[in-house]
Amino acid sequence: MVAKASSSSPHEDYRKLDLDKLTPMLQHYVEVKEEYPNALLLYRVGDFFECFFQDAVTIAQVLELALTSKEGGKEIGRVRMTGVPHHALDRYTTMLVEKGYAIVICDQVEDAATAAAEGRMVRREIQKLLTPGTLTDDRMLSPRRNNFLAAVVIAGDRWGLAYADISTGEFFTTQGQDLDPLANELLRLQPSEILIPTNAPDVGALLRPGERSPSIPDSLPDSFCYSLRSQKHFTQVEARERLLAKFNVRSLEGMGCANKIFSIRAAGGLLEYLEDTQKAFQVPLQPLRTYALADYLILDRQTIRNLEIIQTVRDGTFYGSLLWALERTSTAMGGRALRRWLLQPLIEIKGINARQDTIEELVSQTSLRQDLRQLLREIYDIERLAGRVGSGSANARELLNLANSLVKLTELVELASRGVSPYLRALQRIPPELEQLGHHVIAHLVDELPQHLKDGGIIREGISSKLDARRKELEADQKWIAELEVQERERTGIPKLKVGYNKTFGYYISMPRSKAEDAPENYTRKQTLTNEERYITSELKERETRILTAKEDLNQIEYEIFAALRAEVAEAAQKIRNAAKAVAAIDVLAGLSEVAVYQVYCRPEMTPGREIAIIDGRHPVVEQSLGTGMFVPNSTEMGRVNNDRPDLVILTGPNASGKSCYLRQVGLIQLMAQIGSFVPATAAKLGVCDRIFTRVGAVDDLATGQSTFMVEMNETANILNHATPKSLVLLDEIGRGTATFDGLSIAWAVAEYLANEITARTIFATHYHELNELASILENVANYQVTVKELPNEIVFLHQVRPGGADRSYGIEAGRLAGLPSSVIKRAKQVMKQIEQHSKIALGLRSGIEENEF
Repeated sequence: MVAKASSSSPHEDYRKLDLDKLTPMLQHYVEVKEEYPNALLLYRVGDFFECFFQDAVTIAQVLELALTSKEGGKEIGRVRMTGVPHHALDRYTTMLVEKGYAIVICDQVEDAATAAAEGRMVRREIQKLLTPGTLTDDRMLSPRRNNFLAAVVIAGDRWGLAYADISTGEFFTTQGQDLDPLANELLRLQPSEILIPTNAPDVGALLRPGERSPSIPDSLPDSFCYSLRSQKHFTQVEARERLLAKFNVRSLEGMGCANKIFSIRAAGGLLEYLEDTQKAFQVPLQPLRTYALADYLILDRQTIRNLEIIQTVRDGTFYGSLLWALERTSTAMGGRALRRWLLQPLIEIKGINARQDTIEELVSQTSLRQDLRQLLREIYDIERLAGRVGSGSANARELLNLANSLVKLTELVELASRGVSPYLRALQRIPPELEQLGHHVIAHLVDELPQHLKDGGIIREGISSKLDARRKELEADQKWIAELEVQERERTGIPKLKVGYNKTFGYYISMPRSKAEDAPENYTRKQTLTNEERYITSELKERETRILTAKEDLNQIEYEIFAALRAEVAEAAQKIRNAAKAVAAIDVLAGLSEVAVYQVYCRPEMTPGREIAIIDGRHPVVEQSLGTGMFVPNSTEMGRVNNDRPDLVILTGPNASGKSCYLRQVGLIQLMAQIGSFVPATAAKLGVCDRIFTRVGAVDDLATGQSTFMVEMNETANILNHATPKSLVLLDEIGRGTATFDGLSIAWAVAEYLANEITARTIFATHYHELNELASILENVANYQVTVKELPNEIVFLHQVRPGGADRSYGIEAGRLAGLPSSVIKRAKQVMKQIEQHSKIALGLRSGIEENEF
């Protein structure tokens, strides 16, 4: 279809145009756009990155930019256009990627002047495809959390998962059965983008959070960006060959996935995506590592949410989370590592003890701990810097920052030599050649570096004789021009004569128009202004040409030296990243030791058994929020050993008395212990858990039509179907979302099942005081209550957990404290007395239990 030249509005859809009639530049734009129809194309035109047609409309709306138009061709008319300055590209692309868009960067790859001199269009090529999971620029990344790209392969109830952070090089894979663990693992990782293989018509699409496609299984969360990829890139044969070629190996045995078909398919498909999107850059990934979910303490989505490990439940903020309470790291690497440790606690006692040994040594050696933390603050994010160097995208400032940090590593090694614990010994093994490499880079680069590589002035004198000679030639010419003004004033006798420069005309000699008649014969008039005349001379023009040529030559020579230097450092990228792991680990442990000292934490004794013995435990977050000495500590004894401890604790007490805080406190102490941290208690002896389950609070899932009670039942069913004797189960109010008899019956049966069938270590907080009867029936059940002090007209919460069951909930008192009208409180007390007089629930339960009918 041929558009009329008199089209009343600019065109937005290039597919409706006769493409042969577009301008050559727009024809090339459309050719590139056809390769990536699901991405927004930013196309370099001079000092701007421009986009056209529907992409221009989209970007203008999303970024709130002006939407203009451009002539598309003689018979085409105008087409939609918008653009952003090239120097602001990162800012705008960050905004677009954060909103879930994929961006294609098509940049000029030659000097526009060269193309113009030859009478042709500037050559442009795709340099990068930016998607949420493929970012490497620090300005587009959160420094203290990973930016994972994930790939998922699903066949029935079997699945494979691979994920990588291309900014750090981390690359992992696992596989399993049942899609619920896969969903939980994705929620733990929080990938920025997930690749899904499909042959559906929407292949190639990038779906933003909340958008769904039939290609995405219903069991996968809808809170992520999904990229739909062709199935052919995820076949076992192609995926295996790609992995072997990428890491230059003959077998995948060393990566632990030789026989894991689904892991191989997911990892190979992820590699193909990186090859497709990172056109001009190599992605220096670390060797693929295979793991099993059972290698770590498993935390499902409800537990991560309810324990507020990374963010709070109420408003999703960092402040008030466990991460906030423990975050004392000095580097971005350490911040990312702490986050990973909290979401993936250990189950191997040896690994836990190694971390605890290091914390204990840093707690006891104050000067060593403080010296380490001070030095760590001087080290840049060498993990991500190594990635940018390895991909060839690091600028001079980044390379210098990396070099300065490599030099600091030697000081870290010297400090670590003062210790004997495992992680300090690991730090001592950082190879000394990294320091030498750092000094080598520093010797090449000047101290004050320009912002852009092309600006030149980055290489020190004495590095290249060719560079030094060219600089001297340039300095001589610049000196000649600097002296020219004085010479010409003396020669012409014109005191207001000046030598100037602008980008349009280059160097010139100017004088007042009133003195134009006194201009020497060798002056050639170049420009006439209101008050002055501008001239050039043949010698000045020759010097100008030599200066401009010399600057181009210098910049090119310097860039070649820098590129070679960067490539030299890139060869050590893996060694640098290995060192970064050791630095990040010691940073986390130094931070945890700092918390242990100032919050008075103890080292927990870890055992392979089932006991949980916590003396005067505290909630790590609430304690810090309240301030020193304000929190009331409580002890916990659980995990049946020689019939001396309960497996299940029925916890009763008033609303707002601290039951939920106590539940979470025990869970957080267990979790902290299994990341190797010291814990908020006077003493603790803890058996290793395989899973922590929580069922806390009331949440609707209206999107799927599930009420509060159905969500509660689903979460409870998940616990009962997956908990083991090695699990820790924390339940807060089971059965409260339905009728009293139904709810009490469910709560009783759930508690009985946990104590009898599973024997999981469980704390069951409830207002069903009838459940206290279980302790008289089952030997591994005990009653505890959060105590209060009753005064004539009020109650005082003591926040103390003591043996025994409460027989009242004090709900009316809680309502009074909340500010309910006094008439409502009075009437509620009257109604409660009537209900208590007529209720036979307790008696009926007792009789039913005795007759084995309940």
